[in-house]
Amino acid sequence: MTDPGRGLVLVVEDDRAIAELVTLYLRRDGFGVHVETDGTGALAASQRLKPVAVVLDIGLPGIDGVEVCRRMRAADDWTPVLFVTARDDEVDRVLGLELGADDYITKPFSPRELVARVRTVLRRVNGPGGGEVLRAGGTRLDLGQRRVWSAEVEVALTTTEFDLLAHLMRRPGQVFERAQLLSAVWGYAAAAGTRTVDVHIAQLRAKLGAGSPIRTVRGVGYAADRG
Repeated sequence: MTDPGRGLVLVVEDDRAIAELVTLYLRRDGFGVHVETDGTGALAASQRLKPVAVVLDIGLPGIDGVEVCRRMRAADDWTPVLFVTARDDEVDRVLGLELGADDYITKPFSPRELVARVRTVLRRVNGPGGGEVLRAGGTRLDLGQRRVWSAEVEVALTTTEFDLLAHLMRRPGQVFERAQLLSAVWGYAAAAGTRTVDVHIAQLRAKLGAGSPIRTVRGVGYAADRG
């Protein structure tokens, strides 16, 4: 571990070479790093160290990365999670299970890209939100506190879910293509695949219930209803 000037990132990876490479690049960027090699250690370290983000490999021995994330969310731990996957079917598994991951990257990957993804997620978490409160349908969103209510019941969202909803609610009635949302919210190009947008929209609708302001514009994308 080093002095976490930008915060401590928990790296969970059983491949020593990959863990060392990721650690090197994160530390160069000013992050502190703690490495665990299995799911049991990851869960304990997440509770003990309270990292600003978790870089989580799916293919872990014992408790795999999917189950680690599931248990974190069940314990109301919404620390941003970036999944590292080795195969396309693992990406499908992450998206299909709607685990509340904030992003994912597939092997082989550029360590610079991984660090950039971590920075992007944290910039959204820590960026200025002001005290503005947005309302649409039965949903109320507080940008400053990063809290959301549906039908006056608070709803727990991941960092990415919150930012996607905020992006739509800040521009009520405006229709966004999936590629536009991927660029604006996730911070990377449509070449990375737009299916993750559909999955996060589905997650938001499921969590917000009847109060969801999000509507689908067939053949185009998504919009938030006007308040």
